[in-house]
Amino acid sequence: MTEPDHRGAGAPGGFLHGVRLSIPVMIPLALFGSAFGTVAAQKGLTLAEAVSMTAIVFAGASQFVAVEMWTHPLSASAVATIVLVTATVNMRFVLMSASLRPWLAGAPAWQTYSGLLLMTDPGWLIALRYRAEGGKDATVFLGVGVAQWLIWVAAAAPGYVLGTLVAEPARFGLDLIMPTFFAAMLVPLWRGAKATRLGRAVPWAVAGVAALIVAELVEGWWFIVAGALAGSIAAGLRSDDG
Repeated sequence: MTEPDHRGAGAPGGFLHGVRLSIPVMIPLALFGSAFGTVAAQKGLTLAEAVSMTAIVFAGASQFVAVEMWTHPLSASAVATIVLVTATVNMRFVLMSASLRPWLAGAPAWQTYSGLLLMTDPGWLIALRYRAEGGKDATVFLGVGVAQWLIWVAAAAPGYVLGTLVAEPARFGLDLIMPTFFAAMLVPLWRGAKATRLGRAVPWAVAGVAALIVAELVEGWWFIVAGALAGSIAAGLRSDDG
């Protein structure tokens, strides 16, 4: 069934439709945001710092990485490492943004850049599905981003309070929220078990294996860089029909 096309730049109908499309991911996103608040509390950030970082940075996985790598005091080498690792984590947004250019190129700049600023992995998937089903209104993409930003920010505070009460979040499985969230996002990308389609998963598998090996052999967060490089190389070497 084709999604309705809410025509007209800045149409309220398109924005609200984007909010409605975000409803299925609001609960897992709220859990994800709460988990960040918990981690921030465990690392010694104040409530204001945790919520402000959530609102300004709005970067999901890289926020977790940055907070986990945070040290007191923060040295120059620690800052350089945080910058490198978080840049690697967020490198995917370069290609994700490029994939939206055919759709957003004709939209007003305020719509395009506001939407890109608020883009998330689930928001990108929602936008691609809406576009594939015939949708054309760019304000839908903006509505998705704003809705998810509000949920993300609102969830940080209760997560922070929980973090001040729970001494060991891992005992309650809170450390599994982020990997579970990203694993669940892979489901909409599944297109069956045909050989040609399975071949597209090879770079993901290579990245995962490389990251696991480096995590066992090297301390720190270098497994993220290693996984990203290995997966990128594997994707570059894969034939177009493989």
